[in-house]
Amino acid sequence: MSLGAAGTMNIADYFLDARVRERRGNRVALRTAAGTLSYAEVQTLSRVLLGLPDGPEFVAALFGTLRLGAVGVMVNPGLPAADLEHLLQYARAKAVVTHRETAPMFEAAARAAPLTRAVLVVGDDEFDRRLAAAPPSFETFPSHRDDAALWLFSGGTTGRPKAVIQTHRSFVNTTECYARQVIGYGEDDVTLSVPKLYFGYATGSNLFFPFAAGASAVLFPEPPTPEALFDRIRRFRPTLLVNVPTMIHKMVSHPEAHAQDLSSLRVCTSAGEALPEELHRRWRETFGVELLDGLGTAEMWHIFVSNRPGHARPGTLGTVVPGFEVKVCDEEGRELPAGETGWLWVRGDSRAIGYWQDLEKTRHGFRGEWYVSGDLIRKDRDGYVHYCGRGDDLLKVSGKWLAPQEVEGCLLQHPAVAEAAVVGMTDASGLVKPLAYVVSREPRPGLDQELKAFVRERLEPYKHPREVILVDALPRTHLGKVDRGRLRRPA
Repeated sequence: MSLGAAGTMNIADYFLDARVRERRGNRVALRTAAGTLSYAEVQTLSRVLLGLPDGPEFVAALFGTLRLGAVGVMVNPGLPAADLEHLLQYARAKAVVTHRETAPMFEAAARAAPLTRAVLVVGDDEFDRRLAAAPPSFETFPSHRDDAALWLFSGGTTGRPKAVIQTHRSFVNTTECYARQVIGYGEDDVTLSVPKLYFGYATGSNLFFPFAAGASAVLFPEPPTPEALFDRIRRFRPTLLVNVPTMIHKMVSHPEAHAQDLSSLRVCTSAGEALPEELHRRWRETFGVELLDGLGTAEMWHIFVSNRPGHARPGTLGTVVPGFEVKVCDEEGRELPAGETGWLWVRGDSRAIGYWQDLEKTRHGFRGEWYVSGDLIRKDRDGYVHYCGRGDDLLKVSGKWLAPQEVEGCLLQHPAVAEAAVVGMTDASGLVKPLAYVVSREPRPGLDQELKAFVRERLEPYKHPREVILVDALPRTHLGKVDRGRLRRPA
C-alpha cells in the first residue's frame, strides 16, 4: 500500500479520489433505481453520526466526512429513539447527517445530547441550498494512517454494542489482503449486498472493495427481502452477492427460488453468523452459485478467515487470509495443536485501536499485536478453520461442551423448520439443558415433540433440546443477528 509523507493516508483519497486521478472518473460507481453515478460525480457530491439509508447520500456523506479529517460513526437509522439517544450521548457526535424521514427521531435524540450541535437533514430545502452554494471540491485532509477513521459497533449478541475505533490503515490493509487476494475484485464486478452500509461487512464488500477496483455497487434503501434481491439481481445482474445466513435461508426457502436466474453471480459471500453445512448444501443445489463462508470482526474490521473461490469446504470458515495470522489458544494463551478447540487469537494490520471509553475491555481483548475474541474455533490439519461458537453461547450439558450451532444445523434439516436458535436453560436441579426456539413453516400439534425426536435420532442423546418453543420470529440485534441474550430472558 502507498503512503504519503510522514505516513499520511486518507481512505477517501484511497477509495475515491485515486479512481479519478487514474482517469476512471467516468466509470459507473453506484447503481440505484434512480440511475447511475460515476466516480467523478460521487467525488463532487462528497462534502458525522451517519444515520442514512443506503444511497448516494450515504456514500457522499461518508467520503465527505473522511475528506474533512473527521471521524464517521455509522448507525442503523431505524433504531428506536432510546437507542439513538444513547448512541449520541455515548459517541459525543458533533453533528448528525440523516434523512428527512428519520430526522424527527434524530432531532429528538439530539436534544438530550448537549455536545451534538447540528442535525443535517438530507433532502431538506435548507440543506440543499447550502450544498448547492458550497464549492464543488475541497482539499482532502492529510490524515495519518493511524488516525481514527470510522467507529464500528461490535456485533455481539448480548448487551449494548461497543464502539470499535478503526484506523485508515485498517481499511486499506484488508482491501489489499482480502478483497484483492481472496475474492479478486475487478473493475467489471457489480456488487449487491444484503446488509446495509452502516454494517462494516457491507461498508467493505459493497462500497470500499468495489471502489478500490473501479467497480460499481448496487444500493437500495428498502429492507432486504428475497423478492427485493431477486428483482435487483434481474435488473442489475451483479457478479458478487454479499449475504448473511438468515437471508440465504430465506432465499432458498422461497417458493419461486428454483425459477430465479442467478447466473450473473460468480460468487456469494456469507458472514455475520455461523453458516450451517446443511444451508450451504441447499444454496448450491438451488442456485448453483459458489458460496464462501468467512469470519471477521469489527475489531479487525472485516474478514480475516475465508473460503476461496474454487476451494470452498462446506462446514468450515476456510483458511486464514494472507496478511493475517490466527492461532487457537487455551485460557492461558498457550497455542493448541490441530484438532483441539480453543479461543481465537488473530493479528494483522487491521487491528483496531480499542473500544471507546472502555479501557477494561480494551485490555482484555487487545493484547499486544493480537486481538483475542470471544469465539471458539479449531483448525484441522489442512489449515481449515471450524467455528465452534461464542464462548458465552457454548453450553456445558451432562459434563460435555455443546455448540448450539450443531443442534440448529440439525433442526434445519427438518422440512418444517424455517429458522432455529438454541440457548441454555437451567432446570429444576440447576443443570443446563438445551432449549430450542423454532420458526416453523407448518405449525401443527405435536411438532415440538417431533423435532425433539428428530434431533435425538441424529445427534448424541445429550444434545437434543429438552424443550422446543414455536415462535413467529426470532429476536434480532442491531446488526440483524439472532439476539441470544433476549432468548435467555424470555418474557
